[in-house]
Amino acid sequence: MAATAERISENWRIPDRLWERLEPLLPKRKRRRRYPGRKPLEWRRVLDGMFYVLRTGCQWKAAPREFGSGSSLHRYFQQLVASGVFEKLWKLALEEYDELRGIQWPWQCLDGATSKAPLGGKKTGPNPTDRAKSGTKRSLLTDGVGVPLGVAVSGANTHDKRLVEETLRSVPVKRAKPTRRKEQNLCADKGYDYPDVRQLIREWGYTAHIKSRGEEESARKQIPGYRARRWVVERTHSWFNRFRRLLIRWEKKAENYLAFLHFACAWLTFRAAGILG
Repeated sequence: MAATAERISENWRIPDRLWERLEPLLPKRKRRRRYPGRKPLEWRRVLDGMFYVLRTGCQWKAAPREFGSGSSLHRYFQQLVASGVFEKLWKLALEEYDELRGIQWPWQCLDGATSKAPLGGKKTGPNPTDRAKSGTKRSLLTDGVGVPLGVAVSGANTHDKRLVEETLRSVPVKRAKPTRRKEQNLCADKGYDYPDVRQLIREWGYTAHIKSRGEEESARKQIPGYRARRWVVERTHSWFNRFRRLLIRWEKKAENYLAFLHFACAWLTFRAAGILG
């Protein structure tokens, strides 16, 4: 049975404070003069439907009809992806977060995570940890408290180190310039323990903190309650998985999946800024 308006929780809708920031970024619609035809759906209604799909992971055609038909929602989504609305929203969120709380540039964390991608498509590949089933990898950069700063997508069979530069380049806001007094440190696990990765990190002005193989396991045994500083990026990956559309990738087009990631990044950043309560 299709969900009714009364059953849909406000948790699956865009809050008013987020809508106030999102509305100015939406494409302007042209007035129809001679042939009015069917009126376009209201943006608020459409964005609620997109957010519902992102949070629940349902198919477009399974979204409640109060948001519009599934084909209409997907068509509007494609339009917003082409205009870069979700990345702009994420950039706005980071700027507001920086103004209210301050981006924690001194300590940044980098890590990758894989998701299933049953339908395949661009930037998917055989997952070596899941019997070579089709999967995708997201590479995530966060600040010192776990706010997402950069994200990149590739196939699940892509080594983490091959996504480092792309992830660093994906940061939508201007990065604070590191100095001798204000160094910027980049934490990563043993999957990034390669000379070329360390060199790349130095070229970007970071001080690398990459645990060598066996070093972290030794620290856990020697120090009770030891927890690596990069745990915040692992926590942010777990937050992404609460958006069911990201837990399993159903988008064949990589740009569509990346747009959903940007939407989730914006949501998490506004929440960290205290905008969403």
